[in-house]
Amino acid sequence: NIFAANNKAVALADRLGNDKVINATVGSILDEDGNLVVLDVVQEEYKKLTPRQYSSYAPIQGYAEYLDDCIDQCFGESRPAGYIRACSTPGGTGVLHHAVHNYSEIGDEILITDWHWGAYDSVIKDNNRKIRTFSIINKEGHFDLDDFRIQLNDLVSKQKNTIILLNGIANNPTGYCMTVAEWQAAVDAIRAAVENTDKNVILVPDVAYLDYSGEKKECRKFFKAFGNLPKNILVIVAYTLSKGFTLYGQRMGAMIGITSDEGVAKEFVDINQYSSRATWSNCNSAPQQAMIAICRDPAKIEKLDEERKFYFEMIQQRANIFMKEADELGIKYVPYISGFFITIPMEGAQAVCDKLQEDNIFMVPLKKGIRLAVCSVSKKKMQGLCDEHDLVYRFEKDRYPIIFTIKPVQGMDAQISMLENVEEV
Repeated sequence: NIFAANNKAVALADRLGNDKVINATVGSILDEDGNLVVLDVVQEEYKKLTPRQYSSYAPIQGYAEYLDDCIDQCFGESRPAGYIRACSTPGGTGVLHHAVHNYSEIGDEILITDWHWGAYDSVIKDNNRKIRTFSIINKEGHFDLDDFRIQLNDLVSKQKNTIILLNGIANNPTGYCMTVAEWQAAVDAIRAAVENTDKNVILVPDVAYLDYSGEKKECRKFFKAFGNLPKNILVIVAYTLSKGFTLYGQRMGAMIGITSDEGVAKEFVDINQYSSRATWSNCNSAPQQAMIAICRDPAKIEKLDEERKFYFEMIQQRANIFMKEADELGIKYVPYISGFFITIPMEGAQAVCDKLQEDNIFMVPLKKGIRLAVCSVSKKKMQGLCDEHDLVYRFEKDRYPIIFTIKPVQGMDAQISMLENVEEV
C-alpha cells in the first residue's frame, strides 16, 4: 500500500508539478519544496569515500568501528548496564527478521502492538509464526500496561520463548511515544512474567525514529531500563541508519543485544552472524564507512546533531499545524507525540484514500484508519488540510463520529454516492 500510493503520487507530481500534489505516503523526510532530505554532513562524507571503501566486502558482523558507533549513537549518555554486542543488518527490518527467525519456533506467536508498521506482519508470517497483538494505547491515551500484561503472561505460559516487537518510540504509524516510566513498567512486567521460570523473553525495541522523537539526551533515557536484567530476558534494539542518517535506500542498520550474561552475549553474535551469512551474506560497506568518518570527528557529530534538530523541529511544526486544525474541527487522531506519522482512526479507510487520490492527495490506508506522513508534507500544504470550509465525511461506528476532511472536487454528489460506509455528510 505504501509504495503503491507513493509511486502514484510521484508520477502525478512529475506530470503536474509538486505544488499540485500532496504526497503523505512514504516515511522519508521531504523539505518544504518537496525534495528528499539527505543530511549535508552525510552527503559530504559519501563523496569522500574511495573505491576501496565503498566496493570492498564488509565483515559479516560489520566493521568493528561501525558497530561501536552504532552503539554510541543509539544510546548516547543512556547506555544500559550489561554486556552489549552488535551485528550489522540491512536496516531495521534485518533486525526484526533475525529476532523472529532465531529466537522463536515455527508456530509461535509474536507479540506486537495493534498499531504497527505493516512489515511486521510480513516478517512474522514469512517465518511461519503467528501474530498476537495488544493495545498500545488505552482509553486515557497512555500505554496500555494492563493489556500488555494479559497478552504477555498468556504467551509466557504457552511458549518457551516470547518475542515482543515494541515500536514504542515515535511509533509508526501513530507518533505515540512511551514515557520512561511506561518503558520501565513494561520491563517490570516482563521481569515478573519470567521470574522463577525456565521461560525467556526477547524484547525488541524498534527505535527507527529515535533521532526525531525528542531532545537528544531526553529521548534516550528509557534505554537505562534495559540494564541489569535477569539472564532469561534479552533485549535486542533494532537500530537503523535509514532515518537518523537519512540513508533510507542504503539499507544499513544494526541489531544491538543487551544482556546480563556473557554467554548469552557470545551466542547472540555467533548465531546472528551465521544467519546473516545464510540470508544476505554481508552488508553494504559504503554507509558503514561514511558513518565511521562522521563519528570519528566531534565537529561532524555536532553538525549531524544540528541538522537532525532542524528537521525534527520542522516535522513537529507540520504536525502541530494538522493537530491544531483537527482539534478545532473535532477530528479525532491517535495521540501524537513525535515522529514521522499521524494516524486518523476510521472505518472505510481504503474508500477515503481512493477519493483523496482523485483530489491529488495521497495517504496510506490501514486496517483501522489512515496514515498521514507529516515528514513529507510541507507546512504550506498542511495548512487547510482540515479547514472548516472543506468537505467533511463522517463515518459512524457504534454511534461515534470519526471525521476526516478533503477539499471539494467537481462531481462530488456522484462521488459521495460511491463511498462505502457514509452515514452522514
